[in-house]
Amino acid sequence: MKMIVGLGNIGTCYDETRHNTGFMVVDQLARDYHLGAFTHLKQEAVAVSGVINGEKVMLVKPTTFMNDSGRAVGPLVDYYDIDLNDLVIVNDDLDMPVGKVRLKTHGASGGHNGLKSIINVLGTKNFNRVKVGIDHPQHGTVVSHVLGKFSKDERPKFDQAVEQAEHALEDWINGEEFAKLMNDYN
Repeated sequence: MKMIVGLGNIGTCYDETRHNTGFMVVDQLARDYHLGAFTHLKQEAVAVSGVINGEKVMLVKPTTFMNDSGRAVGPLVDYYDIDLNDLVIVNDDLDMPVGKVRLKTHGASGGHNGLKSIINVLGTKNFNRVKVGIDHPQHGTVVSHVLGKFSKDERPKFDQAVEQAEHALEDWINGEEFAKLMNDYN
């Protein structure tokens, strides 16, 4: 089984915010493949499972809030005995412009607290990631920026990035090596 974890914050007040980019990508996959509603798991997450192009896939959204994402991801990886090659984390990235998508097979957290939490719990930096750019704030604080919504000018670029991230994930689900996908999408 392949597991795709989108990072974000629970609660309707965070819907459509930059920090919920990971949630938006997995929500789009669930809609496009008619996987149904996300249901609560014991491991502090909501998830939906199904078959995409012949591959069993679980889409996950931690309910721990962003900075504690590892508290959900670690137990899920253990419980479902997920090989780290079959795990992808989808997250927002301040260091990339809106509309940019980058795939990585390993690396540090880059200051992203959700990734930092997952690295700490898994005990490794070696797991696949799909990073979607949300850009640095032009005004105000980083916190207000990541918890804010995309502007009318940014939204079309962001929607295109969600589509690109979804295509990369579909290619991975279909058996493409993640390292090869990095060359194709980065």
